[in-house]
Amino acid sequence: MLKNTAGLIVYRRTGAAPEFLLVHPGGPFWARKDLGAWSIPKGEFDPDEDGLAAARREFAEETGLALKSAGAYRKLAPVRQPGGKTVHAWAVEADCDAAAARSNLFTMEWPPRSGRMQQFPECDRAEWFPWREAMEKILKGQQPILEQVLDLLGIEHPDDRRPRNRKPPRHQDTRKRE
Repeated sequence: MLKNTAGLIVYRRTGAAPEFLLVHPGGPFWARKDLGAWSIPKGEFDPDEDGLAAARREFAEETGLALKSAGAYRKLAPVRQPGGKTVHAWAVEADCDAAAARSNLFTMEWPPRSGRMQQFPECDRAEWFPWREAMEKILKGQQPILEQVLDLLGIEHPDDRRPRNRKPPRHQDTRKRE
Protein backbone atom coordinates (compact mmCIF):
# COMPACT_ATOMS: atom_id res chain seq x y z
CA MET A 1 0.00 0.00 0.00
CA LEU A 2 1.35 3.42 -0.98
CA LYS A 3 1.89 5.75 1.93
CA ASN A 4 0.93 9.39 2.22
CA THR A 5 2.97 11.92 4.16
CA ALA A 6 2.01 15.43 5.20
CA GLY A 7 4.37 18.30 5.83
CA LEU A 8 4.86 22.03 6.06
CA ILE A 9 7.22 24.01 3.87
CA VAL A 10 7.91 27.07 5.98
CA TYR A 11 9.41 30.13 4.33
CA ARG A 12 10.29 33.64 5.36
CA ARG A 13 11.24 36.68 3.34
CA THR A 14 14.50 38.31 4.22
CA GLY A 15 15.18 40.94 1.64
CA ALA A 16 14.28 40.14 -1.95
CA ALA A 17 14.54 36.36 -1.79
CA PRO A 18 12.80 33.83 0.46
CA GLU A 19 14.49 31.41 2.83
CA PHE A 20 13.19 27.91 3.52
CA LEU A 21 13.28 25.98 6.79
CA LEU A 22 14.61 22.46 6.20
CA VAL A 23 15.42 19.62 8.58
CA HIS A 24 18.33 17.19 8.44
CA PRO A 25 17.42 13.56 9.16
CA GLY A 26 18.95 12.08 12.30
CA GLY A 27 20.59 8.72 12.79
CA PRO A 28 23.84 7.19 11.66
CA PHE A 29 22.88 6.70 8.00
CA TRP A 30 22.48 10.46 7.44
CA ALA A 31 25.24 11.70 9.76
CA ARG A 32 27.75 12.51 7.00
CA LYS A 33 25.31 13.42 4.25
CA ASP A 34 24.46 17.02 3.44
CA LEU A 35 23.70 17.96 -0.18
CA GLY A 36 20.50 16.29 -1.28
CA ALA A 37 19.79 14.97 2.22
CA TRP A 38 17.59 17.66 3.83
CA SER A 39 13.80 17.54 3.91
CA ILE A 40 10.68 19.43 4.83
CA PRO A 41 9.34 18.36 8.25
CA LYS A 42 6.80 15.67 7.36
CA GLY A 43 5.43 12.31 8.39
CA GLU A 44 2.86 9.67 7.56
CA PHE A 45 -0.84 10.17 8.11
CA ASP A 46 -3.97 8.02 7.89
CA PRO A 47 -6.41 8.43 4.98
CA ASP A 48 -9.19 9.47 7.38
CA GLU A 49 -6.98 12.11 9.06
CA ASP A 50 -7.00 15.79 8.05
CA GLY A 51 -3.80 16.39 6.04
CA LEU A 52 -3.11 19.90 7.34
CA ALA A 53 -3.62 18.79 10.96
CA ALA A 54 -1.16 15.94 10.31
CA ALA A 55 1.36 18.32 8.71
CA ARG A 56 1.18 20.67 11.72
CA ARG A 57 1.55 17.71 14.12
CA GLU A 58 4.56 16.36 12.22
CA PHE A 59 6.17 19.81 12.18
CA ALA A 60 5.84 20.01 15.97
CA GLU A 61 7.14 16.45 16.47
CA GLU A 62 10.14 16.84 14.18
CA THR A 63 11.18 20.34 15.23
CA GLY A 64 9.58 21.11 18.59
CA LEU A 65 9.19 24.66 17.26
CA ALA A 66 6.30 27.07 17.42
CA LEU A 67 5.71 29.14 14.31
CA LYS A 68 5.69 32.88 14.98
CA SER A 69 3.22 34.99 13.02
CA ALA A 70 2.16 32.19 10.70
CA GLY A 71 0.29 33.32 7.62
CA ALA A 72 -2.27 31.33 5.67
CA TYR A 73 -1.52 27.67 4.95
CA ARG A 74 -1.50 27.16 1.17
CA LYS A 75 -2.08 23.63 -0.14
CA LEU A 76 0.41 22.55 -2.80
CA ALA A 77 -0.01 19.86 -5.44
CA PRO A 78 0.95 16.42 -4.07
CA VAL A 79 4.42 15.20 -5.06
CA ARG A 80 5.18 11.52 -5.53
CA GLN A 81 8.60 10.51 -4.19
CA PRO A 82 10.95 8.08 -5.99
CA GLY A 83 10.29 5.52 -3.20
CA GLY A 84 6.53 5.63 -3.85
CA LYS A 85 5.34 7.86 -1.00
CA THR A 86 3.21 10.87 -1.86
CA VAL A 87 3.98 14.12 -0.03
CA HIS A 88 1.05 16.43 0.67
CA ALA A 89 2.55 19.79 1.61
CA TRP A 90 1.29 23.17 2.76
CA ALA A 91 3.32 26.34 2.33
CA VAL A 92 3.23 28.88 5.13
CA GLU A 93 5.09 32.13 5.66
CA ALA A 94 6.33 32.22 9.24
CA ASP A 95 9.42 32.60 11.37
CA CYS A 96 10.99 30.51 14.11
CA ASP A 97 14.33 29.95 15.79
CA ALA A 98 15.81 27.02 13.86
CA ALA A 99 18.67 26.66 16.36
CA ALA A 100 16.11 25.77 19.05
CA ALA A 101 14.77 22.75 17.11
CA ARG A 102 14.42 19.53 19.14
CA SER A 103 13.07 16.40 17.52
CA ASN A 104 11.32 13.32 18.81
CA LEU A 105 13.40 10.11 18.96
CA PHE A 106 13.31 6.76 17.18
CA THR A 107 14.93 3.49 18.19
CA MET A 108 16.96 1.20 15.93
CA GLU A 109 19.56 -1.51 16.18
CA TRP A 110 23.00 0.10 15.90
CA PRO A 111 25.49 -1.01 14.81
CA PRO A 112 23.68 -3.42 12.48
CA ARG A 113 23.35 -7.01 13.74
CA SER A 114 24.84 -6.02 17.11
CA GLY A 115 21.67 -6.67 19.09
CA ARG A 116 22.16 -3.23 20.68
CA MET A 117 19.25 -0.79 20.43
CA GLN A 118 19.96 2.95 20.38
CA GLN A 119 17.85 6.08 20.17
CA PHE A 120 18.41 8.82 17.61
CA PRO A 121 16.58 12.09 16.87
CA GLU A 122 14.27 11.88 13.88
CA CYS A 123 15.83 15.19 12.77
CA ASP A 124 19.18 16.25 14.16
CA ARG A 125 18.96 19.92 13.16
CA ALA A 126 16.92 22.54 11.35
CA GLU A 127 18.26 25.48 9.36
CA TRP A 128 17.10 28.34 7.21
CA PHE A 129 18.48 28.34 3.67
CA PRO A 130 18.21 30.91 0.86
CA TRP A 131 16.11 29.34 -1.87
CA ARG A 132 18.98 28.52 -4.25
CA GLU A 133 20.90 26.75 -1.49
CA ALA A 134 17.71 25.03 -0.31
CA MET A 135 17.31 23.55 -3.82
CA GLU A 136 20.75 21.94 -3.46
CA LYS A 137 20.22 20.75 0.12
CA ILE A 138 16.74 19.22 -0.20
CA LEU A 139 16.13 15.66 -1.35
CA LYS A 140 15.78 15.61 -5.13
CA GLY A 141 12.27 14.17 -4.89
CA GLN A 142 11.16 17.16 -2.80
CA GLN A 143 12.55 19.87 -5.10
CA PRO A 144 9.15 20.20 -6.85
CA ILE A 145 7.70 21.31 -3.49
CA LEU A 146 10.14 24.23 -3.31
CA GLU A 147 9.47 25.02 -6.98
CA GLN A 148 5.74 25.29 -6.27
CA VAL A 149 6.39 27.81 -3.50
CA LEU A 150 8.71 29.82 -5.74
CA ASP A 151 5.94 29.85 -8.35
CA LEU A 152 3.45 31.08 -5.73
CA LEU A 153 5.86 33.87 -4.83
CA GLY A 154 6.49 34.78 -8.48
CA ILE A 155 10.18 33.92 -8.33
CA GLU A 156 11.73 32.55 -11.48
CA HIS A 157 13.95 29.55 -10.87
CA PRO A 158 16.27 27.55 -13.16
CA ASP A 159 13.77 24.73 -13.68
CA ASP A 160 10.98 27.11 -14.58
CA ARG A 161 10.67 26.83 -18.33
CA ARG A 162 7.66 29.09 -18.62
CA PRO A 163 8.39 32.64 -19.74
CA ARG A 164 7.42 35.23 -17.17
CA ASN A 165 7.20 38.93 -17.93
CA ARG A 166 10.00 38.64 -20.44
CA LYS A 167 10.25 41.02 -23.34
CA PRO A 168 10.19 39.28 -26.69
CA PRO A 169 13.59 39.19 -28.37
CA ARG A 170 14.26 42.11 -30.66
CA HIS A 171 13.92 41.24 -34.28
CA GLN A 172 17.12 41.91 -36.16
CA ASP A 173 16.78 43.12 -39.67
CA THR A 174 18.96 40.83 -41.76
CA ARG A 175 18.02 42.27 -45.15
CA LYS A 176 20.81 43.66 -47.22
CA ARG A 177 20.68 47.38 -47.60
CA GLU A 178 21.61 48.91 -50.90
